[in-house]
Amino acid sequence: MTNSIQEFEDAEVFFVIGSNTTEQHPMIASRIIQAVRQKAAKLIVADPREIKLAKFAALHLRHKMGSDVALLNGLMHIILEEGWEAKEFIKDRTENYEPLKAVVATYTPDRVAEITGVDKDSLRKASEIYAKAKRSMIIYAMGITQHVAGTDNVKSCANLAMLTGHVGYPSTGVNPLRGQNNVQGACDMGALPNVYSGYQSVTDPKIREVFEKEWGVNDLNDKAGLTLTEMIDAAERGDIKALYVMGENPVVSDPDARHVSRALRKLDLLVVQDIFLTETARLAHVVLPAASFAEKMGTFTNTERRVQLSRQAIAPLGGTLPDWKIICEISSRVGYPMNYDSPIEILDEINRVTPSYAGITYSRLKGSWGLSWPCPNEDHPGTLFLHKDQFARGLGAFDAREYIPPAEVPDEEYPFTLITGRVGFQFHTGTMTRKISILEREAPKAVLEMNSKDARRLRVTDGSIVTVESRRGELHLPVQIKQDIPESMVFSTFHYSEKNINELTICAIDPVAKIPEFSCAVSIRRI
Repeated sequence: MTNSIQEFEDAEVFFVIGSNTTEQHPMIASRIIQAVRQKAAKLIVADPREIKLAKFAALHLRHKMGSDVALLNGLMHIILEEGWEAKEFIKDRTENYEPLKAVVATYTPDRVAEITGVDKDSLRKASEIYAKAKRSMIIYAMGITQHVAGTDNVKSCANLAMLTGHVGYPSTGVNPLRGQNNVQGACDMGALPNVYSGYQSVTDPKIREVFEKEWGVNDLNDKAGLTLTEMIDAAERGDIKALYVMGENPVVSDPDARHVSRALRKLDLLVVQDIFLTETARLAHVVLPAASFAEKMGTFTNTERRVQLSRQAIAPLGGTLPDWKIICEISSRVGYPMNYDSPIEILDEINRVTPSYAGITYSRLKGSWGLSWPCPNEDHPGTLFLHKDQFARGLGAFDAREYIPPAEVPDEEYPFTLITGRVGFQFHTGTMTRKISILEREAPKAVLEMNSKDARRLRVTDGSIVTVESRRGELHLPVQIKQDIPESMVFSTFHYSEKNINELTICAIDPVAKIPEFSCAVSIRRI
C-alpha cells in the first residue's frame, strides 16, 4: 500500500475495485464503512457482483469480468475530456503523459459501455467523484491481479491516481490489499525468483556483491528463477526434479488443480513444511512439521508495510521446530552452515543488507506497535505514505495499457463465466479454519451461486445439484440462488478440497507477473 490503514478515516473517496473487502479484509472494510457512515466519505465499488460493501456505495459499477483496463481507461478519458486532471502534478512529477492521452482518447464512453456493460452516466459520475475530491483512495485486491491482464490492471490503477494527483499525499494513493498474513513480509524478504530482500535485483552485480560478502560466498547466481506457476509446469515436463514447499497448499489453491497434482507426482522428491498435513503434504516424500506462529518469535509485515514483532506464547509442540531452525538444519547438512542463534540475529542481518529495513531493529520493535518501511536508519520514524515530494524512481511514469479480453470467454459450448473467491468464515484452503466447528457450521461446503433468471432457465432451485463443467473437468455442486450476481455468471469458493473449484479453472497467466487467471468458461446442467 502506498498509504497506511489509519489514513482511511480521513479519505473523502474510496474507489474499491477487484476486492470483496468485507469477506477478504473485514477489518479494513470496517474502516471504509465507518468513514462512509460517520464522515460522509463517498464509496465507489467496481465489481460484477453486488458484494456487501456495495450496499454502502454511492455508486456501484457492475462491469463485466476482465474489463478493468477498459473501465479505468474510460474514467481517464472522461477526466481528460472534462479538464479534471491534475495539471501541475502531471507537469512537475510525471512523464510519458502524451502516450497515455493518445491511448485513453480511444476509450470513449460509448466504446467503454459496450466493453464493460457500465452505462455512460455512471462512468461520468464515477470520474467526477474520484477526480474532484481532494483525498481519493484506490483500493484493490486479487480481483485486479489474478488475470492475464493483471499487470495492465495495476498499471492502469497507477495511471488513474497520477492523472488526478491522488498519490504522494495522506489519505490518497494506490492501496493493494494482500491476500494472506505476512505475504507482504515474504515478498519483502526475497521470496520471489528475481530479487533478494528489499526487492534488490539478483541481476545487479553490486547488489550481489553485498550479499556475497555477508554470506561469505563468491558465486551467487545472477539469473532470475521460476515463479510458482512456472515451477509446476516445469515439474510436469520433468525439468524440475525436486520441490520444497513451505506453508503453501497448491493442490487446492492453484488453478487447474489436477494438473498441479500430476506435476507433483512426477517429482523425484517433494518436501512439504507445514503445521498440518495438507492435501499437498499428503503427496510429499518428506513432511517437515513446523511450529505455528504462537510457538516462535519473529516478525510479520502487514499490508500497510508495517513490521510488527510476534512474541512466542508457548513452547513448540513435540517433534516440531520453527521454520528458521528447519532451514538452518537443512542448509548445514547440504554444505552451507547456518549458525544463527535466534530470530534477533537474523533480523540484525536483514538490517545490514536491506536498506528499506535498516532502521527496523529488534530493540525498536520491542517497544512499539511496529514500523513501516522504508525506514533507512534507527532515527527514522518509519514511512506512513510513499512518494511524498517525488516518486522512488524520480518522475512517475505513465504506462498506458490497451484492453485485452480474458483468456477464456463464454461460447455456445460453455456459456457461463465462473469466478472464484472467498467467504468470510473460511480462510484460503481451509487448512486451519475447517478444523473449527463454529466456522464449519456457518460455511460447511462449496456452493454455486447463480442468478435467479439463470436458475429458472436451467429449471433448478435452491439446493438443486448441478454439474459444472469446464474444459478441464467437472464438479457436482448445490445451487444457491442469489440476486447479487449477474446473469450468465456463477461464483464459487476454493476453500473446499473435497469439491475443489480449482479443478475447473484455467492455468493462463499474466505474461509479466506470471500470476494465473482464476476464472473460466463453464457449462451447467441439471442432474
